Amino acid sequence: MLKKKKLSIVTTLYKSSKYVDEFYERISKEAQKITNDYELIFVDDGSPDDSLEKAITLYQKNEKVRIIELSRNFGHHKAIMTGLSHAQGDFVFLIDVDLEERPELLSEFWHELQNDEGLDLVYGVQEKRKGRLFERVSGYFYYKLINHLSDIKIPRNFLTVRLMRKNFVENLILFKEREAVFSVISIMTGFKSKEYVVKKLAHSASNYTLKLKLLLLLETITSSTAWPLWMIFNLGLIITSISSIYILFLIYSKLVNNSIIDGWTSVMILISFFGGLIIFLLGVIGIYLSKVFIEVKQRPYSIVRKIYQSNA
Repeated sequence: MLKKKKLSIVTTLYKSSKYVDEFYERISKEAQKITNDYELIFVDDGSPDDSLEKAITLYQKNEKVRIIELSRNFGHHKAIMTGLSHAQGDFVFLIDVDLEERPELLSEFWHELQNDEGLDLVYGVQEKRKGRLFERVSGYFYYKLINHLSDIKIPRNFLTVRLMRKNFVENLILFKEREAVFSVISIMTGFKSKEYVVKKLAHSASNYTLKLKLLLLLETITSSTAWPLWMIFNLGLIITSISSIYILFLIYSKLVNNSIIDGWTSVMILISFFGGLIIFLLGVIGIYLSKVFIEVKQRPYSIVRKIYQSNA
């Protein structure tokens, strides 16, 4: 049985080999400024490099290190949720291992949280979005679109790094969604929070490719709102209304003026347009049905292969 800690630090490993040692040194130094009663949890998300081996080396020389080894790569957000579910601390600090978010933020966030007893969470937002023009512009429209479509308003340039009280974390991990989007469920959890502006550094190319970013956008929209389904309903209602009016016009033209509009081209254009529209709308419905299909199977969102930890 593990003894409850004052502070838990949670991070994930995926292609993180070159960062592990420096991250460990810097975050350990910051933790010791606050308390000696802490744990450092590495969640290995099926990393293909030697990130796990480096973490095991740290575990062998420091009993404060814990490692949650997942059976394969499940994805960043699911690895985060797995790490949080194993955290024992009264306070939990979540940060990526890649040093783009400074480990020294732990002390800064701690100061903010301790200055307000009613505060449950301090989270980071970027001072200025990093990357080239395309990444900055696409990021801007990402948050615009999400916040326009959804009742869940995600702060712009939202970051992973955050310091949370245990009560917040306990309620956060109650979400058992198989396709979890961390930013969405973090906001849905509620509680009193405060944003902290930080400068995010760029050390390497992001593991989030354009394809992954588009999938994340789709996942975020379908996880946070049913608006696309209502859009389909409203669009169908508008098309039906227009079509009904047009049909009445054709009947009037035939009965009163004894004329009817001919035109093979226009008919084929309409058939092609509405055929494509129907397939698109069925695709949107299919996405939501696929999410229901995934949820009802009740599969675990991650599988732990092995846990490395001291019983202290």
